[in-house]
Amino acid sequence: MRAWLWDGLQGLDHLRLVEAPDPVAKEGDVVMEVHYAALNPADRYLAERRYPYPVNPPLPHVLGRDGVGTVIQVGEGVKGVRVGDRRAVLRGDVGVFRWGTLAERVSVGAVNLVEIPAGWTEEESSCATLVYMAAYRALTMWEPLKPKSVVLVTGASGGVGVAAVQLAAAMGHTVVALSRSEEKQARLKELGAAFAFNPNDAQWRTELKAALNSRRVNLAVDNIGGKLLPEVIDTMAELGRISLVGELAGPVPNFDTGTLFSRRLRIGAMALGYYTPEETRTVWEELLSVMARSGARPIVDRAFSFEQLPQAFKRLGEGPMGKVLVNIRS
Repeated sequence: MRAWLWDGLQGLDHLRLVEAPDPVAKEGDVVMEVHYAALNPADRYLAERRYPYPVNPPLPHVLGRDGVGTVIQVGEGVKGVRVGDRRAVLRGDVGVFRWGTLAERVSVGAVNLVEIPAGWTEEESSCATLVYMAAYRALTMWEPLKPKSVVLVTGASGGVGVAAVQLAAAMGHTVVALSRSEEKQARLKELGAAFAFNPNDAQWRTELKAALNSRRVNLAVDNIGGKLLPEVIDTMAELGRISLVGELAGPVPNFDTGTLFSRRLRIGAMALGYYTPEETRTVWEELLSVMARSGARPIVDRAFSFEQLPQAFKRLGEGPMGKVLVNIRS
């Protein structure tokens, strides 16, 4: 098969399209012919050795945590999956501790596959699992929100950000989206945000307070971190919660912890790895139900050919609104 192999050295320029051995379905696994793979910032972080915690995949390695395809081989002990079934990768070690979806074939634990949701395209199915699971976890990792709570989403035009806006709106909450682009702000409002502000505008918190009639934020989904986090803390209501998803802006500078005490705030990091396969499937079905009620669908930016993976990563780095895909069969 053809695969984009990474040699383990720092940088995306160490990816090479080569002929590689076909995977074999071991016990509990299936082999899929990959149709589409979706890129995530985590793929770039791994190749650039910027992952937020130590990850040492076996080398050489194939990146890619999201994908959809057709099952072509079933290992011993697998139930509920047959050759010819179309499936999407839901979770697991694919693209991290075993070869990922940026290859013509991939071996996946059968428990980590899900059916393509009814009415969804392969493109939509290939790019939804990781970001929507992350967003849903960030929204539900604390005690349940009261109806019509205020949810703030930073980095709202990114993959997890868009998913969080859609899901929070579908849950009936008042969504506030932060994005530096006026065009993206307008699109986020179409997707369910009640308000959108530019975090680079020094007055955004004042504008938010006015828009909310002096209400404060009950839950924040923070994809950015850095110097923005202290500003997010300043917007929080008493007993507010902050779910940390990413740290695109780097380390958080010093901030006044007095606000945490006086408003009894809690801050926690979102981590999908603590879900069991069974819990993951249950959560996936829950969020699909939420999306079905609102009609929300995954947003695709564009698809690149398999040979255009470097250009696809370049597009990912430009911060598109929507997922960047790779058409493996093109």
